[in-house]
Amino acid sequence: MFQTKRVRLRKMEVEDILTYHRWRNDMEVMISTNPALDLYSSQETEEFVNGVILGSTDGKSYMIVDRLSDQTIGITSLIHIDMKNRNAECIIDIGEKEFHGKGYGREALTLLLDYAFQEMNLHRVSLRVFSFNKKAISLYEKIGFQHEGASREALFRNGGWHDICHMGILQDEYLERD
Repeated sequence: MFQTKRVRLRKMEVEDILTYHRWRNDMEVMISTNPALDLYSSQETEEFVNGVILGSTDGKSYMIVDRLSDQTIGITSLIHIDMKNRNAECIIDIGEKEFHGKGYGREALTLLLDYAFQEMNLHRVSLRVFSFNKKAISLYEKIGFQHEGASREALFRNGGWHDICHMGILQDEYLERD
């Protein structure tokens, strides 16, 4: 359930804090995913992971592991899980840059969505993506996410204003795709 030929997902653990801290402070990695885009101390990252990720009552976070090398390469999460309305938001970051653009994100996100729709029986999963992140938008469209709107000029990055695009996919759309 939690693996493909190339990747596997595992629960995030305290031992992952240093790796996550390195990614969180890599501007090349975070420029297209983190709205705050700041540098964080080790203590700030540890508090964030313990309080927001590991301490979450409405989220599930998984480390993405390359099965060939057993290297942890990213993180994917379901956040704001609302079981009454069967909704959640998903997040994915490939922290190791040498794994960018090689299909690892797609495999990991597909595993997460398989779990969300087939095991958790969620009805809807949403995400937010910066309008300049064309590769991510293309990936989400290929998986079946639909554009649902945008927060216009909500992000200032690289000297200009950008939209935050809102996308979502319904359980039946996901399960009936090719």
